[in-house]
Amino acid sequence: MAGQGARAAGGRIADRGRDDERRREAQSRRYAKIAEEVVEQLGRMKGAAMKFGQVLSTVDLPNLEPEDRERLKEKLAVLRDQAPRVAFKDVERVMREDWGEPPSRVLAELDPEAIAAASIGQVYRGVTKDGRDVAIKVQYPGIVEAVDADLRAARALVPLIKRLSPGLDGRALVNELRERVSEELDYELEAQNGRRVARHWRDHPHVLVPRVDTELSTRRVLVSDWVDGEGFAVMKELGDAERDRLGETMFRFFFATAREMDLALGDPHPGNLMRNKADGRLVALDFGLVRSLDPGYVDREARIYRALDAGDAGAIAASFRDLGYLKGAVDEKLLKRYMLLTGEWMWEVEQPFRLSGDYAADLAERAMGLGPEWLTMVRSFDVPPEALLLRRMENMVFSTLCDLRAAADWQDLAEELRAGLEPRTQLGREHAAWRAGR
Repeated sequence: MAGQGARAAGGRIADRGRDDERRREAQSRRYAKIAEEVVEQLGRMKGAAMKFGQVLSTVDLPNLEPEDRERLKEKLAVLRDQAPRVAFKDVERVMREDWGEPPSRVLAELDPEAIAAASIGQVYRGVTKDGRDVAIKVQYPGIVEAVDADLRAARALVPLIKRLSPGLDGRALVNELRERVSEELDYELEAQNGRRVARHWRDHPHVLVPRVDTELSTRRVLVSDWVDGEGFAVMKELGDAERDRLGETMFRFFFATAREMDLALGDPHPGNLMRNKADGRLVALDFGLVRSLDPGYVDREARIYRALDAGDAGAIAASFRDLGYLKGAVDEKLLKRYMLLTGEWMWEVEQPFRLSGDYAADLAERAMGLGPEWLTMVRSFDVPPEALLLRRMENMVFSTLCDLRAAADWQDLAEELRAGLEPRTQLGREHAAWRAGR
């Protein structure tokens, strides 16, 4: 903070002797250095810091040049896949402390080789005394203390976030992240979330949410049914038809959960998604980072999409203002132009439309090329704390679909799941029939 403050002060003095264009370029270079510092610090930390980096990787930073912005977002996104590895003996101690006896007395079998590692825990495969295959997620020893230190240190990010994106309420943003990440440390709470989501999606024809073992789950150990699944890397190599079915199912799972359950699932990244080998259903995992939404919140956001469909720039701006995204006057036509551009895959192109990484990069480049008027206006935007995980979910679902190279009639899906209209796809009709028959 001290170093960045000194650089900012020196830069403001130097700016006095520059014309407007040179001043803007110099300011952008300084903002890039600030962001590099944030990325470097987060990269040295684990636990909560990784979550901060993951969330920040979905937030556009309007004061940066496009190439700096994308480079830094890529660096932040790397935090999604980094994870420390902890020796089995240390993780076994956590299980013994939480269960009150050695794992060998609780389980019939336990493979000491971790099958997955994440920001706050590792996953193992085991067999219960009654012969059920289970997945056992165990927190790293000392992670609670480490995350608590991270969360207290995160207050220092507030002025840096404000400098990078002046419209954001940095304090509210950090407080929301602190609350959500703190909840993620409580596996008993995650078990409740998992049970709730599993109940809602029980016996669904397209989605499988593993059942939580409530008797074996504790604050630091989460046990759920084992599913023989194929990971995202395998899913990406499937044929077009199967990838398209899985892509529509992903979109439907996350946005239907938000609409039907008033629940934003904050971790829709590829590591939490599999394809069930037995029946091809999408397997959804990890319900630690979630946010309960006010009843009807998704319907309030639906007004944005109805206004877009009607081409009503004033109604679009009014909806954003009502939801807390706008703090001042904006160019309503420019806002409409931005929304139609960034959502063109749902509204402006011929459907069905195939997403890809190249398309995502091109879309970002075009969005950032709207000109200085947009960069000036976007600085007055905020992200309401209650919508932070919903926006993260939205951005990560889009990124995952692009990575999968999935095609669908995204307009039909958006109108059904975001604007609240009747389903028009085959999977949508099957979902509606499943709901009606529950």
